[in-house]
Amino acid sequence: MAVSPLKRGFNALFRLKTVDYDNVEQTKLDRCLNTLDLTALGIGSTLGAGIYVVAGQVAKEHSGPSVVISFFIAAVASVFAGLCYAEFGARVPKTGSAYVYTYVTVGEFLAFIIGWNLILEYVIGTASVASAWSHYFDSLIENKISNFFNETMPIHVDFLGPYPDFFAFAISLVLAIILAIGVKESTTFNNIFTGVNLLVVLYAVICGAFKANGENWALPPHTSYDTKTHTYVTDEGGFVPFGFSEMLAGASTCFYAFVGFDAIATTGEEVKNPQKAIPISIITSLISCCLAYCSVSIILTLMVPYYNMDHDAPLPLAFKAVGYPVAQWIIAIGAIAGLSTSLLGAMFPLPRILYAMASDGLIFRWLATINPRFKTPFIATLLSGLFAGAMALIFALTELVDMMSIGTLMAYTLVACSVLLLRYKADDTVIDSPGDSSHPTKHTQRIVAYCIVGMAGFAILMGIAVMVAGLDVLPVPNVYYIWLLLGVGVIGVVALLVVIYRQPQNQQACTFKVPFLPIVSALSISINIILMLKLSSATWIRFGVWMAIGFAVYFGYGVWKSSERHVNGEYRSLINHRESSKSSADDSD
Repeated sequence: MAVSPLKRGFNALFRLKTVDYDNVEQTKLDRCLNTLDLTALGIGSTLGAGIYVVAGQVAKEHSGPSVVISFFIAAVASVFAGLCYAEFGARVPKTGSAYVYTYVTVGEFLAFIIGWNLILEYVIGTASVASAWSHYFDSLIENKISNFFNETMPIHVDFLGPYPDFFAFAISLVLAIILAIGVKESTTFNNIFTGVNLLVVLYAVICGAFKANGENWALPPHTSYDTKTHTYVTDEGGFVPFGFSEMLAGASTCFYAFVGFDAIATTGEEVKNPQKAIPISIITSLISCCLAYCSVSIILTLMVPYYNMDHDAPLPLAFKAVGYPVAQWIIAIGAIAGLSTSLLGAMFPLPRILYAMASDGLIFRWLATINPRFKTPFIATLLSGLFAGAMALIFALTELVDMMSIGTLMAYTLVACSVLLLRYKADDTVIDSPGDSSHPTKHTQRIVAYCIVGMAGFAILMGIAVMVAGLDVLPVPNVYYIWLLLGVGVIGVVALLVVIYRQPQNQQACTFKVPFLPIVSALSISINIILMLKLSSATWIRFGVWMAIGFAVYFGYGVWKSSERHVNGEYRSLINHRESSKSSADDSD
């Protein structure tokens, strides 16, 4: 029976990535990384601008002393996502991170959306950290770089930087060359600088504890000038001076500080034992970074009042304010080391995402070229550095930081959905029999898929309720409608969670599985969606423009050049294949 062009086009959007599971660990890349390398990469990628810049900015503008809670909320969302990444890293040890995970389980179109978002995330991440590195170094030499270019080459455009940052551009290019030469060489550099960074963070926490003042957590209301609204605003004082809604908005910004651990998941084809190394490294790096962020946030807000923190370099200048000038310089050196590892971690996954997508034909295939000498995606790496450096050169990146969060939160949400779909996926090697409820079927698989969509809808209701609650525009009686909306969302998510829990899971073995499923995935989906809705409307508009460009690339090129367009037969899941192979081996014994 002939299939209509419309149906063929619709089916193309949901075709799954076919993997040669007999040779799943074969790769053109160099398998040279171990668990320590991956853990250092995760910590180095994550523990940089967040601890030296974001903590003070969020405390000053959103959370006050409750910035520690903002970081904790962001950490919980990241840990839930990290558990999902860890299971996928154990199941599908391939280069591409969330992109390939979604391609394997959900479908090509959603996988492209994730990959396109990850490209944006890593480009902006690299550019923003390069710019921060440049500004930090400039502050150590008394702003000589910025003063020179402000006088000779000023830029008077609102959405661009005040001057062309050639130093940030050079930093991006040098790092791209280091990454292009070889993975092991770049990770050695990363391991050394991560060690220095961790020692400086420990030094800051210990020294700052001697200058802690509990009164800074119970300050009276304070009036300050809001540069965005150009008005004077009086906060409520105390531990949560700007209110719960602003603390949650601060958590959305703090989420930027945890972006980086997913760099580990992009190394599946460069790790010696990916099924074990990836899960261990993700969990270890996230726990380490959570402890570091919360500790520094506590010490920072106890040392100086939140409204007196410097916007660009809050941590070293806080030590200067309390009379520790030596500590100021030591922390400035640690900041340079931390920002260096963050820069490496931000750029490291970008060429690998390009390589994975280009190998699948969704973007231009020449980006997947592997250099025979260095065994790295050489062209993609150099283009990544050039693109990120160009953005760091001319753009003001303050407004673009939230775009990193929105792309990453969407990626984390779809990874959590993909884990649920894979765990409750029908087992093709098991023959359905009436009354047998121990194995997932096509019917139970569809039930879980519908429940996931429903949970996302109820999470949006909760996010809208939280968003409206922070506007302070509703009369008191209408506040009850917010609680009603929130209650409906919570009850809906819990009810659908019970339905999913009652469905049979795929019991095939894996070296790591998300514990307490489906609760962890449901919490991850809900928290991520709520945090996404707390981002600004301008962020959503810019995100829409970027996605429009992506759709043009996919429908104009990717959907026609996709490798899966030429693959016949249905997708075979990795777990089913391994199980059937194991069963055959057992029968032969």
